[in-house]
Amino acid sequence: MSAVDRGVLFVVSGPSGVGKSTLLQHCLDTFPDLAFSVSATTRAPRVGETDGVDYHFVQRERFEALIAGDAFIEHATVYDHSYGTLRETTDDAIRSGQSLILDIDVQGAAQVRTQMPEAVHIMVLPPNLEVLERRLRARGTDSDAVINRRMAQVTEQLQACGQFDYLVINDVLSVAQRTFNGIFDAEFSRRSRRSSVVAAVSGWAMNRG
Repeated sequence: MSAVDRGVLFVVSGPSGVGKSTLLQHCLDTFPDLAFSVSATTRAPRVGETDGVDYHFVQRERFEALIAGDAFIEHATVYDHSYGTLRETTDDAIRSGQSLILDIDVQGAAQVRTQMPEAVHIMVLPPNLEVLERRLRARGTDSDAVINRRMAQVTEQLQACGQFDYLVINDVLSVAQRTFNGIFDAEFSRRSRRSSVVAAVSGWAMNRG
């Protein structure tokens, strides 16, 4: 039995270095009917990437035409490349009972909130800014200039937390993971998403009577 009659769109946001990837991967391993949404992008495929699996790779002209045709529920341009979530593929997945995760920034989340108000929005927060900066530096993958730029963007991102349905503070990872997964459990258990279960249980009760 599918977890829900109709899939759920989960929007997950949070500053770089807050630990979203770790939380998301564990969640994907836990819930079989949950998957990442496959975005469209104008950038070229990297070695090992497959069209339709990692991204939908499209030319710039095609991407602009999709924008003009209102084909995206959200889109943005990052470092000269554009990315967007296709409305049709998202709707098809959700109708089939497949639940999707969008890992996007707060601007993209705001677009989704307008386009698909039924989506569930989760923000992952650091316990404080000092811990976040320490985690960014501990990764050893970014220069001081990049880290400083990321930290400068944090304020704008965190100020949007009041627009989200759930807030997960990633201080102790094991606690944050239980909280994070619990949100998905709760949303999948909503009566409004389980009409087939309601019908089945009602049938049991009638037959028993």
